[in-house]
Amino acid sequence: MAAERPVVKRTARAILLDGGELLLIKRTKPDRPPYWITPGGGVEPCDESVVAALHREVDEELGAKVGDVVPAFVDTVPYSLADDGEPADGRPLPADAVKVQHFFVCRLESMDTSRRHGPEVDEPRGSYEIVRIPFTREGIASVDVVPPTLSAHLRRNIEGVRALFADDLG
Repeated sequence: MAAERPVVKRTARAILLDGGELLLIKRTKPDRPPYWITPGGGVEPCDESVVAALHREVDEELGAKVGDVVPAFVDTVPYSLADDGEPADGRPLPADAVKVQHFFVCRLESMDTSRRHGPEVDEPRGSYEIVRIPFTREGIASVDVVPPTLSAHLRRNIEGVRALFADDLG
């Protein structure tokens, strides 16, 4: 049996639906092809919970409020300093360090992009463009959604993701 890998970061990310559309952020960094991510980011020590981190991150990145927050998908990926910068405490990272990403399906309640703030807006590394794509298999396949496991999960489970908003879910 393989040993447990050390979790060095947790994130909260929004599978953010507005009607029949999915809101994503198109990330463009120098010397790298564009890719699309769900709004969200790291759980910080000041966050009361992973869901609180989700609300904070959506507010920072989109100037948005969300509702009907439902856990949908968890993914564990190798931790990359290239994407996340240096660790906050300065300690060397184990070679097998991982990041756990919590994805929540939620509905857009309001958005005022003039309220965007935080490092993505104040000190951008490349561009962060808010885009809408149809929440269909074809829409998701039309862009490079990362992580690839999320893209595959969404394409396989469009109906199931929509069902997370069913009135009788409990």
